[in-house]
Amino acid sequence: MPAHILGIGTATPPTVITQTDVRDLFLAQPGTDRLTSRLIGAAFDQSAIDTRHTVLPELVSGGSAFIDADSRAVAAPLTGARNDVYIREAPALFAAASRDALDRARVPASAITHVVTASCTGFFGPGPDFRLVKDLGLSSTVERDHLGFMGCAAAFPALRSASRICAADPSAVVLVVCGEICTIHIRVSNDPEQIVASAVFADGAAAAVVSAAPAPDARTLELDGFGTALTREGEDEMRWIIGDHGFEMTLTAEVPRVIGREVHSALAPLLARAGAAIDAWAVHPGGRSILDRVESALALSPGALRHSREVLRECGNMSSATVLFILKRMLEHEDLRDADRVLGVAFGPGLTVESALLRARVPAAARTATLAAAGTGVAG
Repeated sequence: MPAHILGIGTATPPTVITQTDVRDLFLAQPGTDRLTSRLIGAAFDQSAIDTRHTVLPELVSGGSAFIDADSRAVAAPLTGARNDVYIREAPALFAAASRDALDRARVPASAITHVVTASCTGFFGPGPDFRLVKDLGLSSTVERDHLGFMGCAAAFPALRSASRICAADPSAVVLVVCGEICTIHIRVSNDPEQIVASAVFADGAAAAVVSAAPAPDARTLELDGFGTALTREGEDEMRWIIGDHGFEMTLTAEVPRVIGREVHSALAPLLARAGAAIDAWAVHPGGRSILDRVESALALSPGALRHSREVLRECGNMSSATVLFILKRMLEHEDLRDADRVLGVAFGPGLTVESALLRARVPAAARTATLAAAGTGVAG
């Protein structure tokens, strides 16, 4: 019996930063030379991002360990100070996304039997999985798993774990939560890779409620299969390590090219399993150029990645949480029809390609409700 995503919830910090404001902040840093200014301008202006969310209001107002209040200079706190912010801020994001998912799935917190969390931007123990039990009032017997440091691709391994839990125990109800606070690792640099990282990463969390029992009167996404592949190249092109002044991202210009060359072969098993055309695509927007390369390599139609591009434009790259934001938009979109095939793909350090084949389930009751809402002018 396949597992189903009954509902997806999301959460972002209240502080919204515009791409132009952060670009100008970096351009104004002491010692920024002409070449670095050009790199900053190109990275921010060509990112296809308008806004991002952050747990650091000082990026707007100034005055903290991260931003000097007088000079507006971006400081370089030690990794411990950055992780302290993660410990303080991450649990609330995990809990908010979870409550949203539970509400949308119409599942009480008391029904949750398992928790699977994923994050790569901070560490503490007892960690986010433990805190969710406390913050949501879950049973102390809930089984917990945490996936750490798998990068942007972690949502699909987390969903795969949930699917296998449901296969082993059809009565299980699994809460999957991915939460990232990327902006605490902000830094000033003349390194093109670090400039790109500062231009695209953002903060957010997303959660999914997974069960073997489908909802009879609501839209769900059936988990129909998973894939994982390592590209032949890319181990040195995308890396995520812990440094003395925060976590350090290596994200070279080769990443989009490697993905463009190898994404089709990486997805071949799931494409063969689908046995027909994919109706909708949920591609992790590591950046605009990655979406462009995937679109070209797979010969996708114009607009096929519109949900991915919209999430990138509105929220930036929130690492592991991002693809769940995309699936949420698709799940709630009125043109997703019953039995439509959805292929999700995300990319992590290595390069690792994680993917999932999903099938939309739109019961007659849900279709009727959508048509009724459309007839009255109310959004479905």
